[in-house]
Amino acid sequence: MIDNLFTMFPGQGSQRAGMAGHLLREHPRTVGRVLALAEEATGLALTDLCTTSPEADLAPTEIAQPAIVATSLAIYEVLREEAGFVPGAVAGHSLGEYTALVAAGVLEAGDALRLVRRRGELMAGVSRTVSGAMTALMGLAPERIEELCAAAAPLGVVEVANYNEVGQTVISGQSAAVEEVGRLALEAGAERAVPLKVSAPFHCSLMSAIEDEFAAELERTAFHAPRLPVISSVTGAPVRDEAHARDLLRRQLAGPVRWVDVLTAASAYGVGGYLEVGPGRVLSGFANRTVADATVRSTNDERRIAALLRDLRPQPVATAA
Repeated sequence: MIDNLFTMFPGQGSQRAGMAGHLLREHPRTVGRVLALAEEATGLALTDLCTTSPEADLAPTEIAQPAIVATSLAIYEVLREEAGFVPGAVAGHSLGEYTALVAAGVLEAGDALRLVRRRGELMAGVSRTVSGAMTALMGLAPERIEELCAAAAPLGVVEVANYNEVGQTVISGQSAAVEEVGRLALEAGAERAVPLKVSAPFHCSLMSAIEDEFAAELERTAFHAPRLPVISSVTGAPVRDEAHARDLLRRQLAGPVRWVDVLTAASAYGVGGYLEVGPGRVLSGFANRTVADATVRSTNDERRIAALLRDLRPQPVATAA
């Protein structure tokens, strides 16, 4: 049996075609219930979107966000119901913070899904008014990238959006300025500059325009005190209470994701390992490359989930004959 796992929930970009198909086949009761709840909360055909639809149907921000959260919640519920899983602490990368808050009892699942549906709609709306872009920069110190963003500011907004790991920082903003920082980064010794396939410039000040409208949605939603530690990707520090959780979700829209700080903070909880719950293995990679000698597991496919369920279940105690 394994316990005290620091449990991480992925964000946008982790979606893929059929990502919940194997879950529905192997765990129909639990997963069917979660997907039905997700459809009711969002008004989207998420069962089809998460199991049989082509990847192109998942690409729009307003679809990808609830689909990822629904899939992550489905996996989490399988672990909880079939193995009694309780995380030691939780965190989510951007969008994944909503799933983390559900796991910690701060949000009800239906409310989280309704919020991410609206969040996705508002964020997608920014892309229709701003020519934005995001680029991942590899092999250059984040402090140097911040300097390059300041140098390119005359061309438009460009800011650090994600501090993912020491060797990977994502920038976001207006297209011309983002392109310029990518060029300057390569000249300064960056190994690569990879444009991301996103529909909007997430986690930069261009998203400030939707903060007030989304804050109103947050105010209409019930929040509760965390039942277990939640490390916010906005601050890299624990969520204190329900009011703090609500404020952090508002700030998250235009603020950077501080994932390096999240992983550093996790070590204070004496975690027994790191577990990524959701589609993909991006966060597993960050943990492997950031935390020395980390034990990292993921739920990317049914084989990994089955092995995890075996290890999470209490082992029978041997008795003398």
